[in-house]
Amino acid sequence: MKSEIHPKYFPQAKIKCACGNIIAVGASKEKMEVEICSKCHPFYTGKGRLIDAAGRVERFRARASKKRK
Repeated sequence: MKSEIHPKYFPQAKIKCACGNIIAVGASKEKMEVEICSKCHPFYTGKGRLIDAAGRVERFRARASKKRK
């Protein structure tokens, strides 16, 4: 393995989210900023909106049945 080719490793790198949450991880960058994290993502918080997939399917079936007639 060659020496002096690997990036510096920061064992306590800080990731800052737009919501204000700060996470400490190991990374090759000392500081990072993200727009969304597990504290504010709708999937993890349970505040997400469900997409009306059934409505889309019903509209497709209605259009398909009109074309068949």
